[in-house]
Amino acid sequence: MASKVSSIPNLGPASEAAFARAGIHSAEELREMGPDAAYLRLLESGSSPHFIGYYVLVMGLQGRPWTDCQGEEKKALRHRFDAIKAQVAQAPMAELEKHLNFLGVIARR
Repeated sequence: MASKVSSIPNLGPASEAAFARAGIHSAEELREMGPDAAYLRLLESGSSPHFIGYYVLVMGLQGRPWTDCQGEEKKALRHRFDAIKAQVAQAPMAELEKHLNFLGVIARR
C-alpha cells in the first residue's frame, strides 16, 4: 500500500495536493524520483518556485527537520534550486524561439 506524500517529514496537506497536481501521488514515488526531479515536476505543473519549499522537501526526504538546513548546505541547495528553476524558465522560451525561427521572425542560428 502506498504512503501519503504527507507522511514524509515536513510535508503536509498543501504539499500533498501540489504534488498530486504534478502527478506524484505517493511518498514512494517522491522518494524514487528524488527531490530535484520531483521539484522540477512540481514547477512544470504550474507551482510557483519557493526556495524554502524546495529545501523543506530535501530535508524531509532525508528524515530531517527543515530547520537543519543551514550554512554551506543551504548555499549548495540554493544553487541546485536555481538550476531547477532555470530549467523551467528556459523551456518555454526555447519552444517559442523555435517557432519564431521557423516563421522567420528572428534570425536563424
